[in-house]
Amino acid sequence: IKEDFEIIDKNQIPSTTELKNEEKEKTEEGRWSAPILSLAKKASENLALSYGNALKSASLVGFIPKPVSNDSTAKTSARYHTMEERANLMNMMKLSIKILIQSALSLGRTLDSDFPPLQQFFVVLEHCLKHGLKVKKTFIGQNKSFFGPLELVEKLCPEASDIATSVKNLPELKTAVGRGRAWLYLALMQKKLADYLKVLLDHKHLLSEFYEPDALMMEEEGAVIVGLLVGLNVIDANLCLKGEDLDSQVGVIDFSLYLKETQDSDGKQDGGITAVLDQKHYVEELNRHLSCTVADLQNKIDCLEKTNSKLQEELAAATDRIGALQEEQQQLKQQNELIRERSEKSVEVTKEDTKVELDTYKQSRQGLDEMYSDVWKQLKEEKKIRMELEKELELQVGMKTEMEIAMKLLEKDTHEKQDTLVALRQQLEEVKAINLQMFHKSQNAECSLQQKTEAISSFEGKTNEMMSSMKQMEERLQHAEKARQAAEERCTKMKQELADRLDTCRQQMSHLDSKCSTLEKELKSEKEQRQSLQKELHQEKDATTLLKTELQQMEGLKKELRKLQDEKQHLEKVCEEQEQALQEMGLHLSQSKLKMEDIKEVNKALKGHTWLKDDEATHCKQCDKEFSISRRKHHCRNCGDIFCNTCSSNELALPSYPKPVRVCDTCHTLLLQRCSSNSS
Repeated sequence: IKEDFEIIDKNQIPSTTELKNEEKEKTEEGRWSAPILSLAKKASENLALSYGNALKSASLVGFIPKPVSNDSTAKTSARYHTMEERANLMNMMKLSIKILIQSALSLGRTLDSDFPPLQQFFVVLEHCLKHGLKVKKTFIGQNKSFFGPLELVEKLCPEASDIATSVKNLPELKTAVGRGRAWLYLALMQKKLADYLKVLLDHKHLLSEFYEPDALMMEEEGAVIVGLLVGLNVIDANLCLKGEDLDSQVGVIDFSLYLKETQDSDGKQDGGITAVLDQKHYVEELNRHLSCTVADLQNKIDCLEKTNSKLQEELAAATDRIGALQEEQQQLKQQNELIRERSEKSVEVTKEDTKVELDTYKQSRQGLDEMYSDVWKQLKEEKKIRMELEKELELQVGMKTEMEIAMKLLEKDTHEKQDTLVALRQQLEEVKAINLQMFHKSQNAECSLQQKTEAISSFEGKTNEMMSSMKQMEERLQHAEKARQAAEERCTKMKQELADRLDTCRQQMSHLDSKCSTLEKELKSEKEQRQSLQKELHQEKDATTLLKTELQQMEGLKKELRKLQDEKQHLEKVCEEQEQALQEMGLHLSQSKLKMEDIKEVNKALKGHTWLKDDEATHCKQCDKEFSISRRKHHCRNCGDIFCNTCSSNELALPSYPKPVRVCDTCHTLLLQRCSSNSS
C-alpha cells in the first residue's frame, strides 16, 4: 500500500514573505533574538517542501517492498532500493530531530527516558546505524549488532572510555544491542553524540569492517545526519539506565507522532482543506514555540548580564593578582640574585678549602705511607728474630730433656751401687757375727786353740784378704760418691745456665711483645687517622654534591624564572585579548541594555519581578557583612534576596524547580515549619 501526501497550492498557504513581515512586526522591539528567528524562518520555509516527502518516507522505511521492473536488472534495483532506504532514513532522522527539539523546548526541562519523541529518536537512530551492517558468523550463530562500530570510538577518542567502562559494568545488559542502546543514552547525556559519530565517519577505513560499501554510514547521508545531531546539544537529558530492559526492547517506529490524523465522519471532505488546517496548526505551534524561545532568551540575557558583572569582578581580581604576581616576581628576582651571589661565594670558598685540604691530605698520606713501610720492615725483622729465638728455645728445651734423662740414669746407677753397699755391709755383719762366734768358741775351747792354730792362721789370712777387699770397695764407694757429687754440681750448673737463658729469652719475648703492642697501637691510631681522613673526604664529597645540587636548583630556579616570564607575557597577552573582548562585550551589552530597558520595564510591570540584582546588594541581608572576592553573592531561590554563602548554605526542593536549590536560613526554617505543619 502506497500513500501519497500532497500539498495544496502555495496561494492558499501564507507565503514566507508574509510570515517574515509578521515576525518582523513582532520582533521590532527585540532585535537581539535575530539568530533564533532566522532559524525559525528557515524551518518554516523548508517545512512546506520537506513535510510531505518526510511523511512519505516514514511510511516506506523498510516496510514496503518495491516492485522490481522487468527492464532493469537485479543490481540496479538493489542499488535504487538502498538509495531510497538511505533517503527515507535521512528524512525520518530530520523529522525525529526536529520534533524532539521542538517538544523539548516547549517543555523547558530535562527529558526523561519515558519521553515519547526521545524514544522514537533512539529507534530511528538505531535503524540508521543498523543499515548496511555486515553479518558476522560466530560459533553461536549470526551476529548483527551496531555496538561493534561504537566500540571503536573508545580507541579513536579517549574521552569515550568512561562511557565504555560504565556500559561494560552494567550487570543488567547481556546482549550487544542492549549495550549499544546504553552507549547511545550516555553519549546523548554527555552532549557528545555528534562528536563521537563524526570521529567514526572520519575513519571510514575502520568502518568498512562492519558496514557494506553502500551503507548509510559509509555515504554522504551519514555526514548529514551527524550535522543534524549537533542540534541536540541544546537538549538536557537525564536518562536512568538501571531498571530498564534495554535488551528486549522492540525498535518499532511510531508514525503517529509525525502524521496528523484527521478522522472525518463522512470521509468525503477535500484533502486540501485538511492540509491547510494542518499547516495552520503547525504555524500556530511554531509561533508558540517561538514565544517560548523569546522568553527563554530573555532569561538567558539576564543570566549573561549577571555573568558579565561577575566577569568584570573577576577581571579586576585578575588584574590585582597580576600586579601582586609582578611584585612577587621582582622580589623573587632580587632573592635569586642574592642567593646566586651567596652560592657563588660559597662555591669559591669551598673550592679553595677543598684544594688546601686535598694538598694536606696528599702530604699526610705520603708521610703515613712512608711510616707504614718503615713499620712494616721493622715488623718483618722482629718476626725473623722471634723465629730464631724460638728455634734456640726449642734446642735448649731438647738439651734440657737430654740432661734430665742423663740425671735419671745416674740416679739409677747410684741406687744400684747403694744396694751393693748394703749387701756388702750385711756380709760384713755376718762376718763379724761369725768372728764373735769364733771368739766365743776360742774362749770356750782354749783347749782346742792349740790344736787349731793352723786353722786360725789360715782364717786370719782370709780375714786380711777380706779387709783388703773391703778397703778396695770403700775406695770405690768414695770414688762413686765423688763422681755423683761432680755430676750433681754439673746438673745444678746446667740448671742455673738454663734458667738464666730462659729468663733472658722471657725478657726478650716480653720486650718484643711490648714492641708489638706499641706497633699495633700505632697501627690502630694510624688506621683511625686514616678513617677520620676518609670520613672528612666523604664529608667533603657530600658538601661538593650538595653544592652541585644547589647549583642545579639555581639552574632550575632560573628556568622557573624564565617560565614565569613566559607565563607573564602569555598572561599579559591573554589580559589584552580579554580586555579587547570585554570592550567588545561592553559595546554589545551597552547596545543590548539600551534595547532591553523597555522590555524589562514591561516585564516588571507584568510579572511583578522581585529578583534582587547583584549591583543593588553590597551587604548580606542577614549578617550585614560586606561582599568581596572571598565572600560571594548568592540568591535565595524562594525570596529572591542576596545572601553570603554561610547564610544561604541550605538546599530544598521547591515546586518551581525539579531539583533541590539554594535557600536562605529564614526561608529554610519557614519552609520546614510549613512542611511539618502540613505533615501533621
